[in-house]
Amino acid sequence: MLIGIPKELHPNEKRVAIVPADAKKLARLGIDLQIERGIGSRVGYSDSEYKDAGASIVENREDLFSDADIILRVRKPPLVEIEKLKKGGVHVSFLDPFNESKLIEGFRENEISVISMEMIPRTTLAQKMDALSSQANLAGYVMVILAANKLPSILPMMMTPAGTLKPATVFVIGAGVAGLQAIATAKRLGAKVVAFDTRAVVAEQVQSLGGKFLEIDLGETAQTKDGYAVELTPEQIELQKQGQKKQIADSDIVITTAQLFGRKPPVIVTKDMVKEMKPGSVIVDMAAESGGNVEGSVAGETIEFEGVTIIGDGDWTNFVAKDASVMYSANLFNLIDEFWDKEEKRFNLDFENEIIKGCVITHEGEIVNEMVKKLGKG
Repeated sequence: MLIGIPKELHPNEKRVAIVPADAKKLARLGIDLQIERGIGSRVGYSDSEYKDAGASIVENREDLFSDADIILRVRKPPLVEIEKLKKGGVHVSFLDPFNESKLIEGFRENEISVISMEMIPRTTLAQKMDALSSQANLAGYVMVILAANKLPSILPMMMTPAGTLKPATVFVIGAGVAGLQAIATAKRLGAKVVAFDTRAVVAEQVQSLGGKFLEIDLGETAQTKDGYAVELTPEQIELQKQGQKKQIADSDIVITTAQLFGRKPPVIVTKDMVKEMKPGSVIVDMAAESGGNVEGSVAGETIEFEGVTIIGDGDWTNFVAKDASVMYSANLFNLIDEFWDKEEKRFNLDFENEIIKGCVITHEGEIVNEMVKKLGKG
């Protein structure tokens, strides 16, 4: 069994799919590993470290694709690379399957079994493979650091001979994985933290991190079996906007993390709300790249509007690409290890298993994932 790791092509992507420590673990399973030359240069891993871990270094990218039984990468591939993959092989990466119908069709036509890392179920057994959560955790930390860097004041209260500086107020909208990490990070830095989530059940988690949970009565709300917020009605979104309007105006930093899996995120901070904020305040829109929670945010950019800095940079984990690589690499290793048949020395796609059933999109020339299949029929 041969696993290939190509370099990422996206100009802003610094992460690598496998770090040397996990390359060594894969080699111990009896797997041959081929790494494209220079793969780890942007996060400080040399080719010699991969060699020492038991991997071979490959110069020709196309040879790597045609030889490998399994391809591991971070981002989705360009369409032109799919036909270069080994027929019957396995491709593992983030894929954005609900918005990439052409890619999925390309995998199906070329009989590639494709695993989408976004689709790993949020179960206890699958936690060690849950790359979406591991990367969101780091994103929550990064967003607070970026906001603190732009804020013209400090986050903690400081008592000095010249007087006392009040702590900054940070308002986090959305208390999922990223939101909870943002709350924890802001609290550790000494800020006063307030948070809101449409799922009232997370109030206890917010409070356990030292944050105050903002109570807004939205009526009946729910979450999916995987812990994602269920989409609100237009009336509920309006209630949320009105309920958080004063808190936004009173905050020095606002961080929005409200994303809906596979759908456009809701706009929950309007331009009118931004205008009510103090000059020098900062907003971070985690969802800017997929449509945005903040009216006026720009994907991939930091802008200023009415004296307020709005950060929509995206690629949050690339600000801490080395640690993001370590975590993603561990997720991939745990996935391979969990389904590695040690006797037959092969990766076993067991469709009786809930994890495999949830994350495999195409297999043997068919779309096998029920959610993606329904989307295609719709």
